[in-house]
Amino acid sequence: MALHKLTPLLSAALAAFDHEGRLKGPEHVITGIQPPGHGLGPRYFLQGYGTRAFLRMNANSYLGLHTDPRVMAAAEAATRRFGSGPGAVRFISGTFQPHVDLEHRLAAFHARQAGMVYSAAYAAVLGILPLLLTEQTLVVSDALNHNCIINAIRLARPGYRAIYDHLNTTQLQTILEQYSGQARRAVVVTDGVFSMRGDYAPLADIVAICERYQDAYAEGILTVVDDSHGIGAFGARGRGTEEQTGARADILIGTLGKALGVNGGYVVASQPVIDYCRETAPFYIYSNPLTPAEAAAAWQALAILDSDEGVALVRTVGDFALMLRNGLQQLGYETLRGEHPIVPLLVRDTARTKMLVTQLFQKNILATGLAYPVVPRGDEEIRFQLSAAHTQQDIACVLDALQALT
Repeated sequence: MALHKLTPLLSAALAAFDHEGRLKGPEHVITGIQPPGHGLGPRYFLQGYGTRAFLRMNANSYLGLHTDPRVMAAAEAATRRFGSGPGAVRFISGTFQPHVDLEHRLAAFHARQAGMVYSAAYAAVLGILPLLLTEQTLVVSDALNHNCIINAIRLARPGYRAIYDHLNTTQLQTILEQYSGQARRAVVVTDGVFSMRGDYAPLADIVAICERYQDAYAEGILTVVDDSHGIGAFGARGRGTEEQTGARADILIGTLGKALGVNGGYVVASQPVIDYCRETAPFYIYSNPLTPAEAAAAWQALAILDSDEGVALVRTVGDFALMLRNGLQQLGYETLRGEHPIVPLLVRDTARTKMLVTQLFQKNILATGLAYPVVPRGDEEIRFQLSAAHTQQDIACVLDALQALT
């Protein structure tokens, strides 16, 4: 066996990560949840910390639907009816009625012809993008796009690739002009809401620029948006970046595992695009789908979002985000203006970021520090994530803790 040769190399790499301050280390294990009460939102118990109850400020469940009794009941009912797992990939015998119902509802929610669910949003991006990129395709990507987009482009190995500075549509236009007449097709791909900062793509400008250069590419220009952090948490009715900007992507990718509080990913587009993806996407064809229970739970969560109650939840989490942003600024911390429930506290130093996260933990607050290479050097931050399940007292707890640390 050759592991005795590989092990020292891996150990050295881990030691280097630790020295650079970017070792993630052991994961906290959640052992239980304390229900909300006395003006406070839910608290979480961790393995090894006894009865200490932690305020969770680093979860993607923006609407708090992961503990909604209706969502959990839908999962339980589907488990009893269909079993605990799909038992096969979908084209063999692994498609269940909840999968089909969910896809129809997702398509209708986003006003598209068809939808398609994946086991994860990461799998959806890796499953879709390579199908669109050929040796004669130009792919253009925002510099701060998520890791799944970066790896999907690497996997596809397109003929031409270019990156524009974050949100810089002037550079995007220059790139499309530069490659006109060289590439037959262009694909412009961007996050909707950017997961590290909570800012969002100027989708209306992007779509307008792409339309301007359509005739310069024989196979046209496609826009692809991964709005996993936007859908359910952004826009007046939770439709995400498309609603916020009044623009529409050709292909929209989302997740069931953030605002909807369940698990899985999806894509919505025209019927021919979805039909082609079902026939060709390896992450769909050769991988088990999400369970029938997850699909049923996601359907129920989407039904809540697509209602007056859902609109109220989106408004609530937006108000909490504004409250935290204003509080951080009043304490002298640097943050970014915006309306999304991702609220970054910009520390701009790896060691201090790690120290602040540790000090918050000591005050029973779970927060995540982000350092290079997750974010560029100099952009180190603590990423707070708000939920409609939080309360004003929860936000006051965070601000009080930070004030004690200044």
